[in-house]
Amino acid sequence: MATIRKRGSSWQAQVRRDGFPAISKSFSTKADALSWARDKERAIERAELPVSHRQASSLTVGDLLKRYEETVTPAKRGARFEKSRIKTLLAHSLTKAPLAKLSPTLVARYRDDRLSAVSGDSVRRELTILRHCLTLAMREWDAPLSANPVLSITLPEPSKARDRRLEQDDGQKLSAAIGSAHAWYLRPLVELAVETGMRRGELLSLQWSNVSLERRTAHLPITKNGYARTVALTPRALAVLKGLPRTNPRVFPVSGNAVRLAWERLRIRAGLPELRFHDLRHEAVSRFFEAGLSVPEVALMSGHRDTRMLMRYNHLRPEAVAEKLARAST
Repeated sequence: MATIRKRGSSWQAQVRRDGFPAISKSFSTKADALSWARDKERAIERAELPVSHRQASSLTVGDLLKRYEETVTPAKRGARFEKSRIKTLLAHSLTKAPLAKLSPTLVARYRDDRLSAVSGDSVRRELTILRHCLTLAMREWDAPLSANPVLSITLPEPSKARDRRLEQDDGQKLSAAIGSAHAWYLRPLVELAVETGMRRGELLSLQWSNVSLERRTAHLPITKNGYARTVALTPRALAVLKGLPRTNPRVFPVSGNAVRLAWERLRIRAGLPELRFHDLRHEAVSRFFEAGLSVPEVALMSGHRDTRMLMRYNHLRPEAVAEKLARAST
């Protein structure tokens, strides 16, 4: 219960409750002291006060993020990228704030500061890490937080899905530019990306032992979403694989950085500076639908477990739909 004492020219309010440390504050009037004490008692009853006021004053947001980086991030497949985002978070004044002062206003200020420098998608990814970190800290680390302030702010809207597809002249430009490339792997890598819908990382990690030319399949035990999948191979994909040397356990024994640099040079030579390697996956998914595959069949190929996300990769050409309608009406 609350105790109000007169100390010199001020009034001191002290609140004690079982399971909570005593908290106190001085005021110039008795009325203010009583009002503050009632507010704190109600906050305790609603579980809005941290278990340890002293701990909440000394522990910072940065302390929690550092623990998260050390104990949670290493187990993630995208650990390298997450470490970079945590580094960005730690460079902001938000992470210097003690938990006792952490509020939606501070998190919103971080959001607005970052939006002036990077895209909304980047800010969403950073805040997603902070949100998970704070939730985990509350549930498992006994962090003195009563609520997760990230849940109280509005996140930036996700960007519109890219609808970039390969036009006919794009393919010709890429083919011509590849002809002058020194990287032997570029042509088969690009062709397999379009034929299979595999991500760049999945293609680079593909092992010959997981490729079955007889069954016309390629098995991917490790994927971005953590679920293994087996991709059906088109006749063109089979022809590309048969033409590759088997001098290494991996189909493409090259590093991701080497491919990234080679792709950058390739798209500049081809005059397609805005084309991303990931756009080839969009192209593949769209072609699967245009070929008449059902949603489950396309999901089997792409690995999407959420139909809504799969639709973001599907960009049917209206002329292809018109042709299909024309065939159906004859």
